[in-house]
Amino acid sequence: MDATSRFVVRHGLWSAEQHEAAVRLRRTVEAQDLDTIRLSFPDQHGILRGKTLVASEALNALDSGCAITTTMLAKDTSHRTVFPVFTPGGGFGMREMQGAADVLMVPDPTTFRVLPWSPRTGWVLCDIYFADGRPVPFATRNLYRSVLGGLADRGYDFVAGLEVEFHVFRIENMRMAPADAGQPGAPPDVSLLSHGYQYLTEQRYDQMEPVLELIRRDIVALDLPLRSIEVEFGPSQCEFTFQPTVGLAPADTMVLFRSAVKQICRRHGYHATFMCRPRIPHVMSSGWHLHQSLVARTSGANVFMAGEGGEALSPLGRGYLAGLLEHARAATVFTTPTINGYKRYRTYSLAPDRAIWGRDNRGVMIRVLGGPGDAATRLENRVGEPAANPYLYMATQILSGLDGVDRGLDPGPSADTPYETTANPLPKTLREAVFALSDDPFFRRTMGAAFVDYYVHIKHAEIERFQAEVTEWEQREYFEMF
Repeated sequence: MDATSRFVVRHGLWSAEQHEAAVRLRRTVEAQDLDTIRLSFPDQHGILRGKTLVASEALNALDSGCAITTTMLAKDTSHRTVFPVFTPGGGFGMREMQGAADVLMVPDPTTFRVLPWSPRTGWVLCDIYFADGRPVPFATRNLYRSVLGGLADRGYDFVAGLEVEFHVFRIENMRMAPADAGQPGAPPDVSLLSHGYQYLTEQRYDQMEPVLELIRRDIVALDLPLRSIEVEFGPSQCEFTFQPTVGLAPADTMVLFRSAVKQICRRHGYHATFMCRPRIPHVMSSGWHLHQSLVARTSGANVFMAGEGGEALSPLGRGYLAGLLEHARAATVFTTPTINGYKRYRTYSLAPDRAIWGRDNRGVMIRVLGGPGDAATRLENRVGEPAANPYLYMATQILSGLDGVDRGLDPGPSADTPYETTANPLPKTLREAVFALSDDPFFRRTMGAAFVDYYVHIKHAEIERFQAEVTEWEQREYFEMF
């Protein structure tokens, strides 16, 4: 092993489990005669970016890393670079980030998979590091791992199950004419796969089954912990749910799932979107419900589970719940990071509009499931949109919950009438969410001021572009009248 191939060892980046997984990875590449391996890292939006290497080069990069430009971390949702990367500090205040310099993608071999839809192709998630072995502080998988480490120091693991709603449409026009190119480019023209409002009926499921089966088959082949496939309330809308997993796994599952679904669908002439509320007539909003609990690392016991009595949660669970409510407004920029996502927060809509909890009530923000002696006791946060970066969504849940535990906060009584209960309202817009983050210093302290400033800068860039655009509503409302 030469000097350039010892980056992982030199900086102590892998656990024993990862070293063992690397051995299995090499054997799989050889046994299946793979041609290429995709090295991907989740960016600030939870979108996978990276490079495809021929198999031999990918194996060389396994413990030495693969260079990628820092501008990947400087982009908003239109893929525009919104930081002055050629100025001192590159807009990040860090010499390592200026001039579109490189960082290293280092594969996490425990995430390696062989793609079922792309022949002889492997896929592995990466973390990104500076040349001196320091984690890049703007990389969200690194941030989430750090939060999990702090939780482990307290003796707990984070367990999460996913309920993810999204839409699948048939592509009618790919919109690939030169005039359709842009930043972002024109989206495809689509048609429905089903009409809506027949929630969970057999007819609607069978109508969508051909494309749902394409997705199911490959998701299972990816070894993602799929639990169920359902048709949702709206036109061409469905939901996939996943079994609870621990630590990094549920966040990794989410980014792999979203990317896989979009790729699988596009290859078969469909367009899948995790946008919360597409601009399609009669459409229904999609949400991402995050089921979460903490378990003791020594015993595996669910520490949210209540003992005998009338409470739904243990004292620790009640404190954690109170922390989620306490920081709900400030956390919304991470759970609902797009301008579009705030169109979901409507009264009497099976979506939350205020920071409240209830026992098995789908109108609240936090639905408490379980009870005394129930090892499956958990909190279902219904606030998130399916476009959220899962590493930030989950990290901010843990940080908020632990703050409630540490401060002994009380969540108050269950809200049986969620849309009449007096409580802090959730932000109505992304701009309001950014202001809420600024008003609550908690996340600046726990996530770091540099990261919060970085993330807010990207969100401001998106908001400013949105506000500069004349919408169809404005044209219709004012063009003739005035």
